[in-house]
Amino acid sequence: MIRHLVGWKLIAEDEAGRAAATDAVRVALEGLVPLIDELVDLKVVSNSADIAGNSDLALIAHYATVDDLKAYIAHPAHLEAVGVVRANTTERWAIDYEVVL
Repeated sequence: MIRHLVGWKLIAEDEAGRAAATDAVRVALEGLVPLIDELVDLKVVSNSADIAGNSDLALIAHYATVDDLKAYIAHPAHLEAVGVVRANTTERWAIDYEVVL
């Protein structure tokens, strides 16, 4: 199983803007689960610790194989969601690694 982690900083600085951006990103990405067969699961989480350098949001997703991850990345629904994410975030990082169960 492949775990895909992505983190972002939010562009918005005010509390209302940050809440709206978080909701927009969460809806866009979590809505992909029933649309993309290769996606085992996906969750968007918010940072709970006010520690300098932490990301504001992160995506945690799982795929059976690297090829499934690549299919997710190229899927038109994912590409549409990426537009929502990019409109609300900056400073993206990502890592993909094999999970041994």
